[in-house]
Amino acid sequence: MSARPDKLVIAISSRALFNLKDSHQVFEEQGLQAFSRYQVERENDILQKGDAFHLVEKFLKINSQLGGEPRVEVILLSRNSADTGLRVFNSIEHYGLDITRAAFCNGESPYRYIAPFGCNLFLSTDGVDVRRALEQGVAAATLVAGGHREHRDDVLRFAFDGDAVIFSDEAEQVYKRDGLAAFTEAERASAQMPLGGGPFKGFLEALQKLQAEFGLQGCPIRTALVTARSAPAHERVIRTLRAWDIRVDESVFLGGLPKGEFLRAFGADVFFDDQPAHCASAAEHVATGHVPHGIANSEA
Repeated sequence: MSARPDKLVIAISSRALFNLKDSHQVFEEQGLQAFSRYQVERENDILQKGDAFHLVEKFLKINSQLGGEPRVEVILLSRNSADTGLRVFNSIEHYGLDITRAAFCNGESPYRYIAPFGCNLFLSTDGVDVRRALEQGVAAATLVAGGHREHRDDVLRFAFDGDAVIFSDEAEQVYKRDGLAAFTEAERASAQMPLGGGPFKGFLEALQKLQAEFGLQGCPIRTALVTARSAPAHERVIRTLRAWDIRVDESVFLGGLPKGEFLRAFGADVFFDDQPAHCASAAEHVATGHVPHGIANSEA
């Protein structure tokens, strides 16, 4: 089953939604049985919010703003068992999150349920699960732990890197192989030729369709392209988005400057990038998802 055309669906792991650091440490140090006992004993203790909590909270508010049939949905995918997952659902109820569908896999990877649920995006703290989701053709990212973030309003702001995230990594391959000068010249020569799609192209398209239901005024979703590219390599990006009939609300061409302060200025609820070093830097400012795709993540 592919993504459901009537809904935009985000799948999220329990460790991305809530802070399960203590219980996960029990699992790693003492095993599954001790972890299960730990969770059951604390099933009425409300979990603290995780790195993706505010993103999910804002996302679910879209349904009340649109009215009618729900247009967005969050699915919980967890390595917990249903028994130990009771604490997670108790916490979901406590915070008033409208999450009703879940898969609890008792130690196994839940990625195989991403396609049957028709998910457009998968967020997890488990890099292996994320890579498997990407192999299924689903936009996916590993959430990188970061510091405290302020959320100034109810507008949901997604920020994306370009190459190997929205676009293919074809240009990045030239940069990695031949250097900046060769990359710049190749992009100048190919300015009229659209780039191939990356793993987040479909998710960006789905976001734009949802944005269109609100119109230009009062839309609770904003998107931004935040890329290390600069002129003249900007032109191919602009022409590619135009060829795809995709618009982003803001585009920032940084020419290699660190992205963190710009992401904070945009107010990103989450930023997606393929390069681990960029993700570690950005995570100091905003919630960040590492997209393990393309040449920057290929094994040596």
